[in-house]
Amino acid sequence: MTTNHISVIAVMGSSPYIGGQENVVASQVVQFAGLSDRDRKKVAPLPKLAEGDHVELHVRRRDGREQTLSLPAAANSVVETLIQRLLSGERVAVLTEDQELSPTEASSVLGISRPLVVHRMDIGDLPFRHVGKHRRALLKDVLALKERLDARQKALDALAADTEDLIVNHGL
Repeated sequence: MTTNHISVIAVMGSSPYIGGQENVVASQVVQFAGLSDRDRKKVAPLPKLAEGDHVELHVRRRDGREQTLSLPAAANSVVETLIQRLLSGERVAVLTEDQELSPTEASSVLGISRPLVVHRMDIGDLPFRHVGKHRRALLKDVLALKERLDARQKALDALAADTEDLIVNHGL
């Protein structure tokens, strides 16, 4: 059985979210990217970056022109994480923290169905706002819910393992 992992690299945004404002830009389409097995085999893993390492992005255009972009040190960990996740076979999306997601996009991040996302919105587990008739939730709120759901699942898994241990080893 193969597991399909999805990574979201969140980037802190500078613009505050103000609920109820109609002039806030609606959700952009979330696009996940991944590498094929063949492409992953072509790329050598990036050695762990150390303090003081410098990352440059080298671009070779179709017309043969080349450009090198020097990235600030603060971008090193994001670039390193992006490359590691892609090479491990995960699909990755880079979004800003203040990015708004539709219930369908949130369901991709959370790994649950769209109707369950809407239910979570309705019961107050996931804050949202309306854009016309459409619901939008902030990525940071979706990620906070994911963290809570993951912690809950981890606790349930531990409880199940303890129960199994009691049954197998202690005959309860």
